[in-house]
Amino acid sequence: MSETRVVARRAGLVALGTLASRVLGMARESVVAAIFPVAVTDVFWIAYTIPNTLRMLLGEGAVANAFVPVFADVQNKRGEAESRQFLARFGGTLLLLLSLACIVGMLGARLFGWAYAGGFASEPQRFELLVWLIRWLFPFLLLAGLAALATGVLNVLGRFTLPAFAPALFNVGMIAAPFTLLHVCSELGLPPIASLAFGALAGGLLALLVLLPSLKGLGMLPMPRLAFGDPDVRRALGLMGPMVLGMGVYQLNMLLSRLFTSFLPVGSQSYLSYGMRVVEIPQGMFALALASAALPALARLRSQGKTAELLKLFQASLKLSLLVALPASIALYALAEPTCAVLLGRGMFRAHDVSETARSLGMQALGVWAVACVRSVVPMFAAHQDTRTPVRASAANLVVFLGLSALLMGPLDHVALAIANSVAAMVQLGLLLFWLRKHTGPLGLKALLASTARIAAASLAMGAVLLLLAAQFDWNQPSRELTRLVWFVGVGSAGVLTFLVSARLFGVSELVDLTRAVRRRMNRAT
Repeated sequence: MSETRVVARRAGLVALGTLASRVLGMARESVVAAIFPVAVTDVFWIAYTIPNTLRMLLGEGAVANAFVPVFADVQNKRGEAESRQFLARFGGTLLLLLSLACIVGMLGARLFGWAYAGGFASEPQRFELLVWLIRWLFPFLLLAGLAALATGVLNVLGRFTLPAFAPALFNVGMIAAPFTLLHVCSELGLPPIASLAFGALAGGLLALLVLLPSLKGLGMLPMPRLAFGDPDVRRALGLMGPMVLGMGVYQLNMLLSRLFTSFLPVGSQSYLSYGMRVVEIPQGMFALALASAALPALARLRSQGKTAELLKLFQASLKLSLLVALPASIALYALAEPTCAVLLGRGMFRAHDVSETARSLGMQALGVWAVACVRSVVPMFAAHQDTRTPVRASAANLVVFLGLSALLMGPLDHVALAIANSVAAMVQLGLLLFWLRKHTGPLGLKALLASTARIAAASLAMGAVLLLLAAQFDWNQPSRELTRLVWFVGVGSAGVLTFLVSARLFGVSELVDLTRAVRRRMNRAT
């Protein structure tokens, strides 16, 4: 089986697991929006953002960009025993870094609160709640970071199914928390929102524990130990340096985004966060899945010096990302208000909240395709062990984000931040593609642009149908929730059908290839 087919099959497994996690994530948001008012969820989402972005930096970021390329190289060239020793040494180093970060975060919770939500300082009660939540949520960083390391090891060894579904347990913990812990928190004199913090910790622990038996079965559960002098550890740490700087730029982006929203009207943080959760469904379902599945293969091909195969696999990954992300961008933009109404419009989440979240979602949706492509391009730099160039692209992203936010935030409030995020991602993608050529030479973008144009034409046809049908129904009718859901499914199905027919008419070959692959698998299964 070719590398492209292997990656596509593994990406499918990861996509299914990620889809399950994202669907449960939206169920989580629906529960949170219905039970807690936006004034309280504003505080929680800021507190949750801090360890979560650090998780992306010290957990998933370090694993994907520093550990996986080196681990794959050691596994390929020196065998299992050497790779196990490297895992023990790098695992000890990562454990130390995560533990120190947790301690610093818990001790410095008040400073983090000022940095991320200075606008809450005029409301002492909200600010103190924020500080309390930050302290309790920081240990989540340790649990999620170790789970990311376990996932990286399993992916390099060709195990994708369990790591793909494990993150869903985190959302299960948070969904169950309000129903099981609200009374407990009340008895202990704690604020009701504390139940979500405890649910996040329980979910993070479950997501880690479910991966450990697989590691043990593969003989890859060594005792962590520190060995800063080990050459492989030093090589990984060398890759981490620029990566940490680059992710630090992203961290600064998130910090400023949350800081800006703390000065905006009540609810702005929640409207932005809920919109972000919706766009993460297509981004995570396939783009992140492709990146996770492709990175070990890219690193192996690069290690073996197979440049032509490497470039071919990259092009296929990018085309598959666009095949999903472009129609997702158009569909989410066209169905922004219906989506928010169906997913969130109940309980404490009123019609005004739905409308404001829809404004945020629509603008964030326009950048889904760019973010998806960025996630497909960055692993190419990781495969070449170049972690510096993505830093430059991230810095450009930050500059564009800040400029547009400052220009638009006055008249557009939280929507300005959504627009800035989307445009900044497009600029970042353009720069990454331009700079990637120094490693690979010509990327074959002319053929990619022709394919993208066909996918875009089919997506726009779908978008027109979605807008027309969605306008026929009043979506802010929570008393008719079942009718609303039926209409939403019907409109969405019509949009999917329109895209499939249009893609066939416009000659989207990637969809034809994907359909044939699915048919072959179904035929083998029967």
